[in-house]
Amino acid sequence: MFRHQKELQFEIKVDRPDPQLAKQVQEVLGGQFGEMTVMMQYLFQGFNCRGEEKYKDMLMDIGTEEIGHVEMLCAMISQLLDGASPDDQAKAAQDPATAAIMGGINPQHLLVSGLGGMPTNSNGVPWNGAYIVASGNLLADMRSNLHAESQGRLQVARLYHMTRDEGVRAAFRKMLARDRYHQYQWMAAIEELEQRNGVVVPASFPPEAELESQTEAYKFWNLSEGQESKEGLWATGSAPDGTGDFVYEADPVPLGNIPNPEIPASSLHHDLDGKKFKNSDQETRTTNRNY
Repeated sequence: MFRHQKELQFEIKVDRPDPQLAKQVQEVLGGQFGEMTVMMQYLFQGFNCRGEEKYKDMLMDIGTEEIGHVEMLCAMISQLLDGASPDDQAKAAQDPATAAIMGGINPQHLLVSGLGGMPTNSNGVPWNGAYIVASGNLLADMRSNLHAESQGRLQVARLYHMTRDEGVRAAFRKMLARDRYHQYQWMAAIEELEQRNGVVVPASFPPEAELESQTEAYKFWNLSEGQESKEGLWATGSAPDGTGDFVYEADPVPLGNIPNPEIPASSLHHDLDGKKFKNSDQETRTTNRNY
């Protein structure tokens, strides 16, 4: 059960309307790494969570907080659009001063949402459920969550420097701080799960199950010009789980065969066998006689 409380988690009070900034804020609302994505990702992970109750409870807590962040950004966009009208768009074509302020407005904020936030990114592309990850594997999902929070915080930090509106910046600072905590949170969960099951996903398919292919798990293939990549930890030392040592393949050679696919049936019209149908009626009559 969800319960709405009228107060926002943090205050949203912009200094002045700015329709162009409202368009930019749409990215951290309905973009690939926006608040809608982390909200839906954490909630679906929580809805489907099996096993220890503490993980489900944690996911539901953070997913519910993200619902509040979506509401905060909608409130911010609405305030940034206060006073905008179709007349302003017409004036912008004639008045350079008005154009500087109103020229960057997203037309959908006027035509579709009536001066409100939308489930779209900064280019008006609708939010997509394919953005979220909810695999049922806790370690895989927690790593995806850390990635989402890292990208989301990065975008908010960039937006922070795209405005001088102190009201907007104050709200962004709160979001940046919460996103920093969320990164800590996922790191802690990842560490706990790695200590329990190991660092490789899925743990239920262990190295020995790879049979003759186990040695391939430790090779770095140098497939670009130069050998600078050999200086990284990924090319020297031991694997994080201690199961083997890395090997740098400076000049790797292919280990497989050359594919030689069969020519498909003429009815697929690849034009590879030189055969031609005279017409579709003849093909149909020929086919019918064969049955």
